[in-house]
Amino acid sequence: MKEIKGGITAAKGFKAASCAAGIKYQGRTDMAMVYSTKPCVSAGTFTSNVVKAACVQWDMDIVKSQKPLQAVVVNSGIANACTGKEGFDACEATAKGVEKALGVPFDSVAVASTGVIGMQLPVEKLVAGVEKMAPLLDESIEAGTAASKAIMTTDTVNKEIAVSFEIGGKTVTLGGMSKGSGMIHPNMCTMLAFIGTDLAIEKDLLQEAVSEVVADSFNMITVDGDTSTNDTLICMANGLAENDIIDKKDKDFDVFKEALAYVCTALAKRMAADGEGASKLFEATIVNAKSKEDAKTLARAIVGSNLSKAAIFGCDANFGRFLCAMGYSGAVFDQNDVELFFKSANGTLKVFDKGTPIVFDEEEALRIMKADAVTVYVDMHEGDAKATAWGCDLTYDYVKINADYRS
Repeated sequence: MKEIKGGITAAKGFKAASCAAGIKYQGRTDMAMVYSTKPCVSAGTFTSNVVKAACVQWDMDIVKSQKPLQAVVVNSGIANACTGKEGFDACEATAKGVEKALGVPFDSVAVASTGVIGMQLPVEKLVAGVEKMAPLLDESIEAGTAASKAIMTTDTVNKEIAVSFEIGGKTVTLGGMSKGSGMIHPNMCTMLAFIGTDLAIEKDLLQEAVSEVVADSFNMITVDGDTSTNDTLICMANGLAENDIIDKKDKDFDVFKEALAYVCTALAKRMAADGEGASKLFEATIVNAKSKEDAKTLARAIVGSNLSKAAIFGCDANFGRFLCAMGYSGAVFDQNDVELFFKSANGTLKVFDKGTPIVFDEEEALRIMKADAVTVYVDMHEGDAKATAWGCDLTYDYVKINADYRS
């Protein structure tokens, strides 16, 4: 497997377009379309929030059916959540706009929205945006990058990645894009993400791979503890790599899942690092825990703690905050077994050793914690399970951004 240039248009047959539809933002693109020249099998994961946006419910019906998926339309600015029947009508009108423009059956079109909850989408602008994008669909890297920028809300950078790998002597490509900066908390997946591959794979196995990978990537990030109404990940596979179809969990399936995990983990980490107002990536790695579930619970608790996030922002090696978060996480452990370290590109420093604090050099701790990415590394000494979670520091700008989000 190797990382290559590009994103959602990297795989054979995938095209993208974007436009400024004026949904909410002015002076920037705010709609994107992804299209496969061949109908795809699809898989997806969606928010666990009981309050689900209309577009989420629309997409869940498509992904759970045996119908092919061939296009996705995304708008930023308005979330189409808590919008009643009018919200569903907007989904249908958008999909039928694609049917008219591209000849794709409307029930093979997914739709996704991100932005302010409780506002109705301007349907005429959505349909006009589809009409504008259809002739602009292009397979170039640039078209994919432009699409990844069009779906941003409070994101400060676009997020895309692509890899290639070998399956049965055929070169397979997998590329994706995501957006997410606020309302980020693990519960599948707190964001929008779209992944396209030219792999030939059976639908149920694609869904199994996606669900397993999401559990250790997008479900291991948190920014602010809020699970969105719109969380959507859709993976489309069109088979144009012409490999023998993957219809069982064999070596080829494992190779694909490794590539999918690489892409999803990279996108997840970029989202965590770009959390609203963030100045650095905050990572927690738990090793030698009693179980995988314990390791994940402990790692999530560390990066999800507001006090821990504030300490990371202030470059304060106050290890008690991280131990405290572990203690209320729900995982049962003996604090007298625990070792805790701070790690970054600037070095490694142990600060807690099996129940006892260590006298450490505060200047060295400050130097380590000033890096752009800081890891709290914890050895539980109770088993062989491990997990990593990702978040970001909590800064003054987070409050500023969310105090006037609707404006």
